[in-house]
Amino acid sequence: MESIIERSKAGRRGYSLAKRDTPVYKLAQGHVRKTDAPLPEISEPQIIRHFVNLSTMNHHVDKNFYPLGSCTMKYNPKINEETARLPGFAKTHPLQNDRTIQGALQLMYELGEYLKAIVNLDAITLQPAAGAQGEFTAISMFRAHFNMKEESRQHILVPDSAHGTNP
Repeated sequence: MESIIERSKAGRRGYSLAKRDTPVYKLAQGHVRKTDAPLPEISEPQIIRHFVNLSTMNHHVDKNFYPLGSCTMKYNPKINEETARLPGFAKTHPLQNDRTIQGALQLMYELGEYLKAIVNLDAITLQPAAGAQGEFTAISMFRAHFNMKEESRQHILVPDSAHGTNP
């Protein structure tokens, strides 16, 4: 595949920006280029096709299943992306004031209550993200359970099929 530079032809233009009516900021003399940057001269459709073709050379979940790596690299429904962009969820921050995220907190609380009822447990956690975090959280919960029952357990049996990334 040709590089974007190899596809370049003198005089081709992709997109021309309109003349601006804002003041031009002058750079200090030592920071101004003496010659034009050697950027490719290529039309907009050609540059789009070039990068789309490059993207198909990468492996990604929209192209095919990814069998190895973290659970977070597996398929996540596109509706999740739309939901994450909703005003009550987008741009939230872990250190944000609780008063500003009551809707998100309510959703997580109610989800937790549903999950507790479904699996008949006294408590659940939504804390671990996936993969090793989730596995560590589960093992920590097992340890707390057996410590509470004053049972000493030293071994864990895990079948090969327990995690898809363990061949």
